[in-house]
Amino acid sequence: MAVAQGTTTKTFLNQQVANYGLFYTKLHQLHWYVKGHNFFTLHVKFEELYDQTTAILDELAERLLQINGEPYSTLQEFLEHASLKEKPYTNPMTELEMVQVAVDDLVQLRDELAEGIVLSDNEGDAVTNDMLIAVKNKLDKEIWFYTAFLGKDPVPQNNPK
Repeated sequence: MAVAQGTTTKTFLNQQVANYGLFYTKLHQLHWYVKGHNFFTLHVKFEELYDQTTAILDELAERLLQINGEPYSTLQEFLEHASLKEKPYTNPMTELEMVQVAVDDLVQLRDELAEGIVLSDNEGDAVTNDMLIAVKNKLDKEIWFYTAFLGKDPVPQNNPK
């Protein structure tokens, strides 16, 4: 997803609030429904990831409030404004498919953060810029961990223009 022309840091942060709110729910779903030989590992790892997601969500919303924004705070708003897509658990998934769902969302979040880093830098918002860089660093590490679990190389980064 490319940041739309005319997007402000406030708009970007609010979309990320929606994304992280939705991602949090999706991770719970993976955590609850995981089965198989790696149950004990993945059950814990998905919980760790949704705990981290909660912290990031809170940080994004609080930064938005600091710059006089109004963070989305309802499930309906999350669904309406997120670029991530909801994925109801209607068909069983293998452990590896579940991990790939998490990786796909992490990559999208990471790539959007890269665009937000450019946006906040262009607007001269060093505090938001620094925060987004720190969050992106966390996501880069998670992507590496989960792709390694899948036996894959980390997903290359999109470099925004």
